[in-house]
Amino acid sequence: MSPIYQTILTNKTSNPPIWIMRQAGRYLPEFRDIRKKNPDFIKLCLNENLSSEITLQPL
Repeated sequence: MSPIYQTILTNKTSNPPIWIMRQAGRYLPEFRDIRKKNPDFIKLCLNENLSSEITLQPL
């Protein structure tokens, strides 16, 4: 069983799993263009096409 699954089940693990997320690249011109056209961040996140596009942008 994977460490993350064990943790979900509240079992102790020798090495706690971590989840790493990167920031969305707010400094990228491509991201800024999308945000200008979509000022509501929650709607942006709930839009499958746009959220996929910003997720796949470079780091």
